[in-house]
Formats: sequence, structure tokens, C-alpha cells
Amino acid sequence: MTQSTTTAFPTRGKNTHPLPKSFHLFIHFITSIFGTIMAILSKSFSTLTAGAFFVLVLISPRSQRLRFYLNTAIYIAGLGICSVWGIVVSLLLSVVPSQRLNINKVVARSFWRLTSPLVGINFVVEGEHHFAQARPAVVVGNHQTAMDILYLGRIFPAHASIMAKKELQFAPLLGQFMSLSGAVFIDRKNLKDSIKAFRHVGQIMNRKKLSLWIFPEGTRSGLATPDLLPFKKGAFHLAIQAGVPVVPVVCENYNRLFDSKSRFESGTIKIKVLQPIPTKHLTADDAAQLTDKVRNLMLDELNKMDQERQRADTAGVDTKEAKMRGICGMFSGLVGTGKSFRSLNSLVDAKEKELRLKGTSGENPQDYHLVSEGQKEK
Repeated sequence: MTQSTTTAFPTRGKNTHPLPKSFHLFIHFITSIFGTIMAILSKSFSTLTAGAFFVLVLISPRSQRLRFYLNTAIYIAGLGICSVWGIVVSLLLSVVPSQRLNINKVVARSFWRLTSPLVGINFVVEGEHHFAQARPAVVVGNHQTAMDILYLGRIFPAHASIMAKKELQFAPLLGQFMSLSGAVFIDRKNLKDSIKAFRHVGQIMNRKKLSLWIFPEGTRSGLATPDLLPFKKGAFHLAIQAGVPVVPVVCENYNRLFDSKSRFESGTIKIKVLQPIPTKHLTADDAAQLTDKVRNLMLDELNKMDQERQRADTAGVDTKEAKMRGICGMFSGLVGTGKSFRSLNSLVDAKEKELRLKGTSGENPQDYHLVSEGQKEK
């Protein structure tokens, strides 16, 4: 004997009665009131947000913590805007064969030109001509923090793409842009798939004359001192397999300006593109030796940059570094810079006075018993 099941919800039939018109009017009234309240709250929230942002901008020169929040907000906003812009550029340039490989450079420069002046970060670049001398190539750079995207914006070469971890493929906006711009995503947990992808990428690089940017450390180091994490060998296996040179790029340690928890200051960061390293006649057995060679070259340059910052051209502490730039710098003359920044200026003055020779202007390295690189001490 089967037992029929019944639904718990009433069905419309002869015994059901339509809801009264007053009930519908009541529901319409309630929803209208709710919509009006939400519109007012939304407008008020927008006004409060704009007001809070203005107050943050106004008083940020007097607080390192507030400068961190302000510059981080600007950085994230710039990243979001340029991710959307990147999708548009990718769609437009993808139909132009001659410009398809320049998508990354166009968007990278857009992010740099938009964000760098607002947060007050300047870059000094050496050796950029090496990119044109070696193409295609595997470009390897040191990876410090999330702010590396800004230095990529300044230095990213033409006819190049980037290799990134697979997780970034699903990041909102950024993942869509990277997919459209031809980024290579690698599953670091799946070695077989990575090796297969390397073979395919090597063929594409030679066929399209496409360079590939890789961070051989594999993750952000976040180091407070000039150093590098151990390098993974994948980038160097790829270079050997494709028969293309390796171009090392070194960005100086910028912990004095930025850390991910409490500091985002304006200043100048130096980037240097080193000479290309050929891989012809190398085999897979040479990958480990090539990895160590490139890492040592980059680490030596990283330490050299740090030493240069501490000597001649900086006179211990660079007076230019002690000046706020970006949005914070625009308002520093109005509200002042606070105790921490005045202390830095005092340190600059004291250091210069201590090092400077009598009767000199203090504007040249020779004024401090020091000479710039390439000059000999008399």
C-alpha cells in the first residue's frame, strides 16, 4: 500500500481567497519607505566616505600610521582602476596583431603613471637598454612585497608577459586582465603540469619573440635587509630549454619606505637591469649552476645598492628622501609633518653637519671625503 505525500504549502483552489488590496498597498508602502531610507543612507555614506577621505588626506602628513592607510588605499584603488583599464586595453589591442604583445607594457605604464605621483614614489632606472638587446629572454627580478607591482609598472619591457602562480588567475579583475594579456599561470604543486607548460612556453617565446618575466624566489620575501630567498630553478630550466638569455633585474630594498603592516612613505627607489646572461650550449644539468650564478650576481648588486645609499650621494641620510611627496606632500606645508618626520629632518641636518668638510657646499660627494662610483679618491 503506497502512502501519498502532501505538500505543506497551500495550493490555489476554490477555497483560497485573494489577498485584500489594502495588504498590497501596505507592502508597496513599506518597500517604498525602505528604498527611500536606503537611498538616503547610501548618499550619506558616500558623503561621509568622501569627508573621511578628505580628513585623512588633510592630517596624514602628521602621522605615519595615517600615511600608511592613505597611500595603501590609493595604491589599491589604482590597482583596481588599472585592472579594469587592462581588460579594456586587452580587448582592444588583441585585435591588432602588431600590438598584442605590448598589452602588459601599456597597462603597466598606466598604473605607474597614475599611482606613482599620488603616493610619491620615484624610480631611478639603469641598464634599461638591455631589454632591447636580448629578446626573447627570461627576465628574473627580486620579489619583496605587493608594492613590486609599482616597480614592474615602471620597468616592464615591451613584447613580454609574466609567469604567475595559478591562484592569481581567479583574483577579481586582476585575474581577468592577466588571462587576457597572455600571462602564464603555473600550478606550483603540480610538477608534471609545470614541466609541460615550460615546454609549450619555450616554443611560444621563440616563435613570437616573447620575453617572460619570472620571480625566481617564488614568493614575496618581505625582508627588512638587502637579501634574497633561495631561487627556484624553473626559470633557468626554461631559459636553457628555450635557448634564450637570462636578464636579471634588481630593485633595491625599499623597507625604509614600505612594509606591509605600518609604513608607506614617499621616496626614491633604484632599479638596475643587469647584462644578459647567455644560455647557449648549456644543458639541463647546468641549471643549478646557472641559478646560483644569477642569484649571486643579483645579491651582490642588491648589497651594492644598499652601500651606495649609505655613502657618497646620500651623505648618510638623503635630504631629498626626507621630503614628503605625493598627496601627503601637497598638504604637509599646510598642517606640518609631525614629530616623527621633524626628527628625520633633524637627523639629516646633524648627519650632514658631522660629515661635511669646512668651506664646502655639501652638494657634492667630495664634500664628505667620499666620491661617487667610478671616481678615485685623491
